[in-house]
Amino acid sequence: MLKDSAYRIRGGRIGVLLIHGLGGTPAEMRLVANGLARAGHTVSCPQLAGHGGTEADLKAATWQDWYAGVKAALEDISGQCDAVIVGGLSTGAVLSLLLAANHPEKVQALALFSPTLWLSGRQIPWYVPLFRIVSNKFLANLFNFPLPLHVGIKDRRIRDFLLATLASDSGSRLAAGTPGGAVLERRRLAAVVTRLVAGIAQPALIIHAREDGYAGLDNAMYLQSKLAGPVDLAVLDDSSHMVTIDRQRDVVLERTADFVARIARGLEQRLARTLPPETREQAALAPLEYSAA
Repeated sequence: MLKDSAYRIRGGRIGVLLIHGLGGTPAEMRLVANGLARAGHTVSCPQLAGHGGTEADLKAATWQDWYAGVKAALEDISGQCDAVIVGGLSTGAVLSLLLAANHPEKVQALALFSPTLWLSGRQIPWYVPLFRIVSNKFLANLFNFPLPLHVGIKDRRIRDFLLATLASDSGSRLAAGTPGGAVLERRRLAAVVTRLVAGIAQPALIIHAREDGYAGLDNAMYLQSKLAGPVDLAVLDDSSHMVTIDRQRDVVLERTADFVARIARGLEQRLARTLPPETREQAALAPLEYSAA
């Protein structure tokens, strides 16, 4: 049975939807989520379909299942908030891009952490080039993608703590890595998103580690050059793939909180310009809620 570890923190009228990575859990987003909640925002961290259970659960889920879950989470938080910023880690960032492309009226901005459109880091398995020609899910599941070296975390203390926590919660499933079928689904998702990137016009923050051993910095550079809207790119020099919990996690939170606050201020200013003069003073008394962490 799947163990649902999704969580929601109620706050102000600015919502932030945070999506974890492939094979991960919402805990990957907890530090950022808690920091944004302290700044007064409503935060939602859903669990991707097929996650939180067995390897068979993960193998059975499709990228459409993942997307259906995050779309439902977007609908939910949109109903409670005036504006929503969507962010995600790795595959979660790719799902964020798809939400932005398909629902521009609901997604005001994007926060992309280690976006993974393709595998290009130095620590990817040697058989990745061979795997790229595999298109059948049964054959794909003959492959296994072990956890990246150092679990994508540069800080040994954090890495050891995470491994101990995950092992106690997941047992031997942790050592199995990610089944090839799930990696194939990520590739199919990325192919869809790549065709849509040039039409995504929302402001975006991209945070990527220079030494990401799983998804090379070329992923972030590609998005910076292709996205239609303004892009802030922050390159971290002392982190690996899991930037939301690695050594520079405080930098990630600070940059994200500043970005969300800036988006909130812009939304407030645009709202004020569209109001009739006689209602602007009243609106100013109850502005959109935001603050920097």
